[in-house]
Amino acid sequence: MVKLSRALFAGVSTLALTLPVLAQSALPQANDSYFLAAQEALVAKEAIQPNTGKAKNVIMFIVDGLSIPTITAARIHEGQLAGVDGESHSLAFEQLLPHTALVKTYTHDSQVADSAPTATAITSGVKSLNGTIGVDQTAALEDCSTQAGATTKSIFEQAEEAGLATGIISTARITHATPAAAYAHTVGRDWEADTNLPEDAVGTCKDIAAQLVDWSFGDGFEVVFGGGRANFMLESQADPEDATRTGARKERDLVAEWQAKHNDGQYVWNKEQFDALDASTARVLGLFNGSHMQYEADRATDAGGEPSLAEMTVKAIDILKQNEDGFVLMVEGGRVDHAHHAGNAARALTDAIAASEALKAAYDAVNPEETLILITADHSHVFSIAGYPTRNNPILGIAGEGDDGKPYTTLGYLNGPGATVDEPRANLTDVDTTDIDFLQQALIPLGSETHAGDDVAIFAQGPQAYLFDGVIEQNMIYHVMAKAIGLNAAAK
Repeated sequence: MVKLSRALFAGVSTLALTLPVLAQSALPQANDSYFLAAQEALVAKEAIQPNTGKAKNVIMFIVDGLSIPTITAARIHEGQLAGVDGESHSLAFEQLLPHTALVKTYTHDSQVADSAPTATAITSGVKSLNGTIGVDQTAALEDCSTQAGATTKSIFEQAEEAGLATGIISTARITHATPAAAYAHTVGRDWEADTNLPEDAVGTCKDIAAQLVDWSFGDGFEVVFGGGRANFMLESQADPEDATRTGARKERDLVAEWQAKHNDGQYVWNKEQFDALDASTARVLGLFNGSHMQYEADRATDAGGEPSLAEMTVKAIDILKQNEDGFVLMVEGGRVDHAHHAGNAARALTDAIAASEALKAAYDAVNPEETLILITADHSHVFSIAGYPTRNNPILGIAGEGDDGKPYTTLGYLNGPGATVDEPRANLTDVDTTDIDFLQQALIPLGSETHAGDDVAIFAQGPQAYLFDGVIEQNMIYHVMAKAIGLNAAAK
């Protein structure tokens, strides 16, 4: 009986091999618009050839909290804002960066990561502990005595030693976790100014802002753009934009120190000064807000306002390109994360779109054949797209009605400020859920929505980008960048 079954199976297989392949014209769906579009996409995919060369430049976009649902919702939102079909729309990076992978974001000590060790994984190639920056797994959180022997070396520090130009950009404070991973080594991510240092760390462990100004690799960063001006100013100094606010430091006027250290550099703090910079600028420190920069939806565009992420990116590239050997640049869209923490999907999506626009501007400003460009996230969020909304339904709109007879939105959060405590769920019947200030409903009440532990995506193009494939560890991102630009043994 067994032999018979095998014979029959073999016969069927042989028969299948001898049947003629069906011509496309014989398929009833051959003229279907979706069928034809997918066929064209396949042809385009087949035309992609891996770029195995060496990169002159590396540009890493880290969009803080850019979960996969955030990408999907931002794609739809951008399309709908443009008056086109949002569901089939594509963000710029989805069109320009053909190589993709899923990225595991767990850290050495946690299933769900924060931005400090994940940024360290991307910039230094190791997994570390939540709350720490630029140190390895042997460090102990906020224990200054464990810091010195645990420091890592970032790709920016390597690049400067190799004679390349370097730059960091963030819409968050430049001393915040993600940009700090380019230059800082600390067991306390919140030690941004000297006033944040615990007593047992004073005099032994240096605050993050001081580490930026004291950074001694190569000739230092050519470009620094972001927020966080207060962490560089003394408590006795009034903020140049708002006299009612002062700096955050007890000691060291770091702006003055930076200016004295770099007599070829320019310090700018508003858009008018930013706009006056040109490609011949040797070095620049731009701090455009006392704390985080404004959300894109709220950003003032006048002379006293703030430059956009795209404007900062292009300006940085123009300056960095003066180095004929190449450059390494980090661009962080830092406030997607903050909007999610606030339970405010509209601002999260707007900032995600701004990051996509910045990537498109970067792509247009370089030779993509010699530039590894990637975009990824440090971690996810408990943000979801749910229900059964009809095609073209506003992504910020109502998806349907719950069993309680009340409407619910397409976008929502598992936890966060949008939840109610010991009260029935709010009735959204007469609420404009598309308003920029609307907070999506959540299940579990928390003052700040949390990160999530699911994988994030990476999109890439350029030299060695083909190595981003399948499911990878987050710290592999560093190793691909270092290989592409020739900064480690893996490049040999």
